Amino acid sequence: MNSILAVTVPFFALVLCGYLAARRHVLPESAIPGLNAYVLYFALPCMLFRFGASTPVFELLNPVVLAVYLAAGLLIVGFTIAVTLSERVQLKDAAFGALVAAFPNTGFMGVPLLVALMGTGAAGPVICSILADLFVTSSLCIALAQAHGAAGQGPRQAALRALRGALSNPLPWAIALGAVSSVTGLKLPGPVDKGVEMLAASASPVALFTIGAVLWRSSQQAHTRTPVGEFLPVALIKLFVHPLLVFLLAGSAYALGAPLTQFQLVVLTLAAALPSASNVSLLAERYGADNGRVARIIMSSTVLAFVTFSALAWLFGVQPA
Repeated sequence: MNSILAVTVPFFALVLCGYLAARRHVLPESAIPGLNAYVLYFALPCMLFRFGASTPVFELLNPVVLAVYLAAGLLIVGFTIAVTLSERVQLKDAAFGALVAAFPNTGFMGVPLLVALMGTGAAGPVICSILADLFVTSSLCIALAQAHGAAGQGPRQAALRALRGALSNPLPWAIALGAVSSVTGLKLPGPVDKGVEMLAASASPVALFTIGAVLWRSSQQAHTRTPVGEFLPVALIKLFVHPLLVFLLAGSAYALGAPLTQFQLVVLTLAAALPSASNVSLLAERYGADNGRVARIIMSSTVLAFVTFSALAWLFGVQPA
């Protein structure tokens, strides 16, 4: 456990630093969008490109990994909506609650954390999960959220809008370019490669710091107080039900002889055990959902994940290098 905590404590400590810096106004609130843009458009794409370029393309687009992860995600979406839909929590809010229950923070936190814990081989399955969540899970939940929207803004239009949003996200394009580099063997020129390496090296610490700052800002923007019963159960679904379902589906696929290794099974389960993606609060705000509820789910899952994620890694016998 000590070796696992030696990896997880600094990661979650950087999230706390970002939260405290924003709360104490050491980091001005006006600077948070700039930090977020730096990570999203510069540092994280460079990190994903480098991982994509050094990973066999079949591991980046493993159909079994994609199928297992997508099946679990879709089941979590349906289950979360079914158990949370009520007079107080309408379909739009239930759909965004389902999104934070099924969409872990694999981009900003998961890739660097799991690579630090399990080596570079973990990058492939995690990148598969990122693509699944960006293109399928988020598009489905946004479409469901808009199912009873204004005229001309039904689920089909909402799904297309969400898909366009995913295509405008630089992360899948960075992964695609990395895959092209992996297949063709083409390398970046020396100075360019060094610049990409420097940006990639900054991705993890800046992303973690930004998560904390974004969580603080989201909590400040919440105008109503959400009852604990409306956000804590969703955080528990994220941290317990989601990884358990991924483990059961992946374990079943492995037992049936599918081309899935025990290593990939563990990586996928740990990816699902990550806290909710912090950027979902920005989506909730954009689409007019209850951002206060979403922010509290993300905050709760992030705080609790320090214990639950570390404990799960220990139960799996993970031994960081």
